[in-house]
Amino acid sequence: MPMEPLDLEEFFMSQLKSGDSALMQEFGDFPDDDLKVEQVEKECRTIRHSVPEDGVELDPHVRDCIKSYTQPWLVSHNLAFLVLSCLFLPLPCVFILFNSSPPGHDMTLTPALILSLLQVKSPTLATLTDDSGHTLTSSDFNLRCLTPDKRVEGLLAFSSHEELDRLNQETRQGNRHPELFALYPPPDEEDTVEIRPVPDCPREHIGERVMIRCQSIKFEIEIEPIFATMALYDLKEKKKISENFYCDLNSEQFKNFLKNHTDHIDPSSTAKSAIFSITYPSTDIYLVIKIEKVLQQGEISDCVDPYVTLRECDSGKNKDKIEKLRNQADSFCQRLGRYRMPFAWATVNIMEVISSATLERDITDSENTKGGVSIDRRGLPRRNSERYSTIDEPFCNVSGFKPATITISTIIKQVCTIKLDMSPVNDTPTSCLSTELIPLKPVAEKSTRLIKEVLEFPSSEVYVPHNIYRNLLYVYPQRLNFVNRLTSARNITIKIQFMSGEDPGSAMCVIFGKSSGPEFLSEVYTPVTYHNKSPDFYEEVKIALPARLTERHHLLFTFFHISCQQKQNQSGSCETLIGYSWLPILNIDRLQTGQYCLPIILERLPVNYSLHTPEVPPVKWMEGHKGLFNLEIQAVSSVHTQDNHLERFFTLCHALEGGVTFPVRIREEKIPENKLEHELKLSIIALSSSSLEALVLSLHRVLDKLFTLIMQPMVIAGQTANLAQIAFESVVSIINSLHNSQELIRDQLGRNSLLATYLYWVFRLPDPPRDMQNPGSRYSTMGRATAATVGSMLLQSRIRSSSNPDIPGPHNSAEDDEVKNILSAKVLTNTHSNECIHHIQCDGTCVLLSPGPQQPRQPHVHLPFVFFLLQQFHEELALQMVVSTGVCRENAYKYAWFFFELLVKSMAQHVSQLDKYNIPRRSRFSDRFKDDITTIVSVVTAEIGTILVKQQKEVEQAEKVNISLAFFLYDLMSLMDRGFVFHLVKNYYADSGKINFYSVSMPTLISMRLEFLRILCSHEHYLNLSLFFSSPASAPASPCPSISSQSSGSCSFQEQQRILALFELSPEFKQQHYLTGLLLTELSAALDMESEGYGICMRVHRGKVQRRSINAIYSLLCAHDLDHRCIKPEVRAKVAALYLPLVGIIIESTNYLDFTVSDSRSGKNKSGGPDDDLENVPPINQSVAMAIAGNPFNTLGRNALLSMASMQGKSIATLAADTSRHLLVCFLWVMKNADGNLIQRWTIDMPPSQLNKLLELLTICISCFEYRVFCTISVLFFFFSCSVFIYHTGTDRTMGQREVLRWRKDLTQWRQTNDRQDKTKAELDQEALISGNLATESNLIVLDLLETIVQAVPLADCKDSVVGGVLKVLLHSLTCSQSTTFLSHTFSTLRALVVKFGDLLFEEEAEQCADLCQKVLQYCSSPVDENRSQACATLYLIMRYSYSNNFSRVKMQVTMSLASLVGKSSDFQEEYLRRSLRTILAYAEEDTEMQNTQLPSQVDELLRNLNSILSDTVKMREFQEDPEMLMDLMYRIAKGYQTSPDLRLTWLQNMAEKHNNRKCYTESAMCLVHAAALVAEYLSMLEDHKYLPVGSVTFQNISPNVLEESAVSDDILSPDEDGVCSGRYFTESGLVGLLEQAAELFSNGGLYEAVNEVYKIIIPILEAHRDFRKLASTHDKLQRAFDNIIQKGHKRMFGTYFRVGFYGAKFGDLDEREFIYKEPGITHLPEISHRLENFYSQCFGDDTLVMIKDSTPVDRKQLNPNKAYIQITYVEPFFDDYEMKDRLTNFEKNFNLRRFMYTTPFTKSGRPRGELNEQYKRKTILTTMHAFPYVKTRINVIQKEEFDLTPIEVAIEDMQKKTRELAVATHREQPDAKMLQMLLQGSVGATVNQGPLEVAQVFLNEIPADPKLFRHHNKLRLCFKEFIMRCGEAVEKNKHLIASDQKEYQQELKKNYNRLRENLRPMLERKIPELYKPIIRPRLENR
Repeated sequence: MPMEPLDLEEFFMSQLKSGDSALMQEFGDFPDDDLKVEQVEKECRTIRHSVPEDGVELDPHVRDCIKSYTQPWLVSHNLAFLVLSCLFLPLPCVFILFNSSPPGHDMTLTPALILSLLQVKSPTLATLTDDSGHTLTSSDFNLRCLTPDKRVEGLLAFSSHEELDRLNQETRQGNRHPELFALYPPPDEEDTVEIRPVPDCPREHIGERVMIRCQSIKFEIEIEPIFATMALYDLKEKKKISENFYCDLNSEQFKNFLKNHTDHIDPSSTAKSAIFSITYPSTDIYLVIKIEKVLQQGEISDCVDPYVTLRECDSGKNKDKIEKLRNQADSFCQRLGRYRMPFAWATVNIMEVISSATLERDITDSENTKGGVSIDRRGLPRRNSERYSTIDEPFCNVSGFKPATITISTIIKQVCTIKLDMSPVNDTPTSCLSTELIPLKPVAEKSTRLIKEVLEFPSSEVYVPHNIYRNLLYVYPQRLNFVNRLTSARNITIKIQFMSGEDPGSAMCVIFGKSSGPEFLSEVYTPVTYHNKSPDFYEEVKIALPARLTERHHLLFTFFHISCQQKQNQSGSCETLIGYSWLPILNIDRLQTGQYCLPIILERLPVNYSLHTPEVPPVKWMEGHKGLFNLEIQAVSSVHTQDNHLERFFTLCHALEGGVTFPVRIREEKIPENKLEHELKLSIIALSSSSLEALVLSLHRVLDKLFTLIMQPMVIAGQTANLAQIAFESVVSIINSLHNSQELIRDQLGRNSLLATYLYWVFRLPDPPRDMQNPGSRYSTMGRATAATVGSMLLQSRIRSSSNPDIPGPHNSAEDDEVKNILSAKVLTNTHSNECIHHIQCDGTCVLLSPGPQQPRQPHVHLPFVFFLLQQFHEELALQMVVSTGVCRENAYKYAWFFFELLVKSMAQHVSQLDKYNIPRRSRFSDRFKDDITTIVSVVTAEIGTILVKQQKEVEQAEKVNISLAFFLYDLMSLMDRGFVFHLVKNYYADSGKINFYSVSMPTLISMRLEFLRILCSHEHYLNLSLFFSSPASAPASPCPSISSQSSGSCSFQEQQRILALFELSPEFKQQHYLTGLLLTELSAALDMESEGYGICMRVHRGKVQRRSINAIYSLLCAHDLDHRCIKPEVRAKVAALYLPLVGIIIESTNYLDFTVSDSRSGKNKSGGPDDDLENVPPINQSVAMAIAGNPFNTLGRNALLSMASMQGKSIATLAADTSRHLLVCFLWVMKNADGNLIQRWTIDMPPSQLNKLLELLTICISCFEYRVFCTISVLFFFFSCSVFIYHTGTDRTMGQREVLRWRKDLTQWRQTNDRQDKTKAELDQEALISGNLATESNLIVLDLLETIVQAVPLADCKDSVVGGVLKVLLHSLTCSQSTTFLSHTFSTLRALVVKFGDLLFEEEAEQCADLCQKVLQYCSSPVDENRSQACATLYLIMRYSYSNNFSRVKMQVTMSLASLVGKSSDFQEEYLRRSLRTILAYAEEDTEMQNTQLPSQVDELLRNLNSILSDTVKMREFQEDPEMLMDLMYRIAKGYQTSPDLRLTWLQNMAEKHNNRKCYTESAMCLVHAAALVAEYLSMLEDHKYLPVGSVTFQNISPNVLEESAVSDDILSPDEDGVCSGRYFTESGLVGLLEQAAELFSNGGLYEAVNEVYKIIIPILEAHRDFRKLASTHDKLQRAFDNIIQKGHKRMFGTYFRVGFYGAKFGDLDEREFIYKEPGITHLPEISHRLENFYSQCFGDDTLVMIKDSTPVDRKQLNPNKAYIQITYVEPFFDDYEMKDRLTNFEKNFNLRRFMYTTPFTKSGRPRGELNEQYKRKTILTTMHAFPYVKTRINVIQKEEFDLTPIEVAIEDMQKKTRELAVATHREQPDAKMLQMLLQGSVGATVNQGPLEVAQVFLNEIPADPKLFRHHNKLRLCFKEFIMRCGEAVEKNKHLIASDQKEYQQELKKNYNRLRENLRPMLERKIPELYKPIIRPRLENR
């Protein structure tokens, strides 16, 4: 069961302390502006609303529409905002300088240093000395000639340890960044469920906008006025998608032609520019331009002819003709100026222009206009989304193209040119008119050319509700058919008028005019097609519909024949009347739209014709009443719905509101009053049948009406109408339809955007009836009975709605009159009035309230009876949700978010109407309403469980319902009793806990509860709700700080437990801090899922849940950190104390953290091989074992962490790296802001095991927040140019300065698992700067905590372990990349440790003392002055405080550290280290207190020694690119330290590390074997144990080279001398560690036999120590080694060897020296040749180096002394015959090699190659100084032997080799058929059998004449006999290996073999008699 929460209201009223109250008020206890319901004025694009003029009586429906479109938005501002959202705001980019100093090569360097690092230095080989025993030394560099660095001020200026701590703390706290999370990447948006997007304010729909300006319309001759009409068409949809835009560019001369027909010219008609809107961009959208002229006599072709034949340029010739044409045009204009005729047209492909506009060129008609383009008809996606379809084609970017000019010159044979300017419109320009000709904002200050907006007719549906009043009608005459009429009517025009009556003066001036004329007209004429009896029309007549339409309104069409030429006897009008037609605007009160075909009347119009359709009156019709006139009418209206269902619903609703007479007429149906309720219910049900577009367009008004019906019970025919339930069901149905539509979009929470917009901006409580006392009012004023009746009904049914049809309402009684009297006396007033309102309390009293805050509270007025005048909307809505059933109930809870937000907004309006100061929260809402809310929450929780159990595929739907419920409770906390809301939370947890665990996974449940909590905790007053002010921000100080707390009488055990309990998730904590307790409980449950058994089969889900739980805490702390109310430190301490249990959870979860987060620059770096188990971890710390030997500092931290993990038996991390990092930053934030005294008391009382875990956690924090170098080069140089670290911009904590360091969300979308790769330089620079500051602040927090722990050491029992643990963490921090600021403070802390605990450090922490010396010395070589200065001060302090205690050890450790440092660093800077040595010397000389001691002289001696070592070892840097020369140098230096075993060991380990980096594992192993032998030598001097090796002799089975480690005996150096052999390796465990590492390296190198030899030495030691665990592990490794030998066997590839000779003076002492180089297994001669050639070419130049291509002896006299020569020869190991008896395996033939051989072919004539009988061969055998493998990969050749082979001896060798190869291939256990056939082919094949046969014919054909060759001849003959025998065996073997398809091949081999054998037989049977004579003849005669 969940914990019972506190009653918050009771707590606030009774238990709140004064101090807590003040703190709570600082955070705002729901202040006056926490809940604000305010009206927001609608943003009107025009200077005034486009509504009808005042004074017009309007229909109720029109009145409602106008009110809806003009009234302000009503917004309920719940100011409980999410502080977290501020993280996503774009912030200014301000660069903060920082230094990040990776060990040994700090980030902040000088530009000169950078340039030096970029240069490649050539080794100076001549500086090498001979290979003698002494080191390579140079002249002693005088340190005193250097200038020391600046010394640290006040190094010894402190009087006590307390003062030292205080000074360090003050320095450390200066210029700190207050907000840690401002430096940290913002939370992942994927988990950010608590951000509820605010819907965009409803606006008039506008698509992508393009402005087109008509620049010019030019003809070759200008003789008459021309008029242009432009509109957009979608060819694919075959639809006109904009209204017409009219313009003309006529000169004043031509305008005067028409002055008789133009009353005046309004400015709006002179517009030359139009703004077109395109909702659905398409490649098929064209701009169509139609050109008209004044009607004149003749066909169009006749009218065009002058333009084609005449030219303005021929002015002399055509001047008279042109003038005549002008006069003729003037005449036509005077007479026919009101009539137009079509003249020309053109098209422009809009999208092609837009796509081409990016090329910044003019668009010509050859590309995109009618004359020269093929219309691209590629398919478009379905245009079905409110997201205004964005097509993937690049040219559809309507809003982003560059302005373009379009030139069209293809009209009328190129005699007309039209120029248009086209540009995108992002902001409305000045002087712009709307489509209703109302000026748009902004208005131009001075008159400029106007621009018109052109109304769009979208090609597909646009789902945006109406927001403005628009009432336009478009009439499109289409076709007229007078073909069958026998009149002369051929030039036909139609006069169109909008009439309000039948009188000719009733024509309304509502028709929009065209160009250069009035804005509005009362009549228009269609253009005339000359001599056409059945013309097609293209005219568009735009009409502004009156707001009030009557049955008299109609369209009147008058048909005329126009006489183009005036007859002589005719002087009247040019019009001849043909007939009339009309169309009533309303048809049964509905606006008429659509296609019509009207008949034409030939007589005068009959009386009252407008009341009928044209079919009715009995008059004379043309062609017998046949339809002759086709037209189309379209309406663009936000008043007329044009949907039957909607119109019926609105009509019935307005009838219900009164003011109508019954029966009500709806279309052809008459509805009496008694059927009104039934019909209204049917219309409500039918709403869901409306078309989606019509429903969306009227959505706001439909919902408003339905909510009015829900709230207000109606009285119809004397009975109360039961409409609430059916209205609610209709609302649910509409909500369901909108959500199910694929056309409409949803936000990230799954909310339909239209509905979310309605709720946020539009919805307001339905207005109460305007006159409830009016007898005609249909609002029921009887909502409740008396109090007693209400009480009994409540007890019986819990149902309280009088508008619910299923609930019996109160019976009429005698009390009704009393009720009416009360109502007449006390009427509920308008919500915004200043009069008093009633509030009915739960105790049955009526409270008279006044909204004025200054007025005193009115006393209770006890009434005998209590009445609810009107049911409150939120109560009715909650009730309907509770009592709903079936599909309605299912959908209501499926889309519960809508009803939740509706409830909240209605509640907010209700609360805003109450006097909040005088009404307690508990009395704001009735108990029954609370009961309903409780029921709703329970039902929704159960619904979530049902979805999860039964519909597991609908988990996403369950999550959305869960989120909506969370937001509902979130909102309720601002409105209701907060204790009640907490009980709802408790109920939610109780109900969710009942969900079947077998059907729903625990990760899913935890994940949903986490989202629920995240939303609740994002409340602005979350801290107050969690009672943060009651958390203990500090602990009582111990009265006895100088002694142990356990020995103090006043420091009780209970107090200690109380402090520790603060860091635990106790029941008391969960109850008092309810939300925080729930959240931390979920976090703990998520982290512990592994141990509870949930993780094996749900690893992915578990990881997701853990990430979500951590991100929830992380985002919450982030919000606190950036909350401006939490600036004060005392407030932050209180807030941090709220999360102290989080610290305990994190410490217990250390095992799950990912240690590798900062290991590599790419993120994780986990190993997963079989050798990574815990048994394989050596007993000593791996990082410590390799530290001095040169292990890279940046991997030391990882090794230390892995070692930590292994010692505690941890499993693989279960948290991802980024998740671990989030959890750790939360820990750091709590530690940063928590009270220091409290943390110190906690560390004092903490058990030692817990303290160790804490220190381990701090180590992990340092690694996780290590700075990662990823900035650009420019930023690096920016850093390098700065020697001072600027960590914070200053101490002024203004908001602006705190914001400058935040992550810029607009620049960087942080996803740590998948970072963007295309970041800009600015983004990378910003990330680098902020990342550096984050690393510094994080590490400083760790340092603060370490100081807190250290200062508590005197009070702790385990003093030594605490100091050692702290020192470990500090040393680890020095191995990571750190900033100068952090390093400065760290060194201060280290110095304080040395001062306070020097004896402890130098005595008990010997190993860490060595690490300390190494790290400090490393920073003494830093290029950063500040780092170097701090390190020097620290190193001197170590020497000073160790002077009286183990100074010799410190000297040895410093010396070894220096050797290690310069031996491994490739970018080591010698000059900086020398300067540091000089600075330390200055410290010693300036230390007045120590001048009377030997310290200055001993420091001087030590520094001179260090300087000497530095001079020797720094030379290695010159040979970093030549690994062989580098290893020679290191070997010689190590050899020079044979009298100093510690240093020799260090250098051997340096060499091992170098080899390991080059993957020379065998040589690396040999270095460690030598080191182990060295240790064994000195252990044998100290101890006499049988299980220990007897010095280096024991190691000779591994390698005979090891005997050189026995060179130093005890008479030369005593091992027990102070400081000698005192390192960690000169112990038995150190010996075992070295050997185990060597065995591992041998195994990596494939020398498994050597692994056995190594373990032969280790096993006796382990047996002696009874370390059976280690023995088991050892034997397991041995088994694996032997298995590898068996499995890999001969497949292993060992080294390849080459002889390399150097010749030439440029090589210095390498001249004429030869080496054997060992290269990897398969290395070809060109590879090593290329490598050496490249390197030495860089040293000497390409022209100087010469590679000798052959292996003949080099004649020094023939070499150029100015050049350098290198000769490389492949060599093979050479063994004598007796050696081969012992070297049986492949390993033995490649191990302990000292002799190598290569051959050189030659002839007596000097050529290398010749005939068989001339071919000689020289064998050269080389002997090396040491055996391979050795500690080096090249060894000097010390001996050289040569002998020559005669041609027959060469032949013998070749045949023996062939015979051996055949024998091996034949007798293999698993024969290789391909290999065998290849050898046979080379031996007996037909194509090559001349090879062996030719050898036999040359050497065996005849017996040699020289007796000396007899034996060679016989040996060759025997070789051939064996050869032919092996060939026979091979042929037979092959017979058994071949497949069936190789039989012919086998026969061919057999045939060739027989032929070869027969050819060789004579020669093989011929013997030399002399060889078979007896050596001593028997003397028989003497017997």
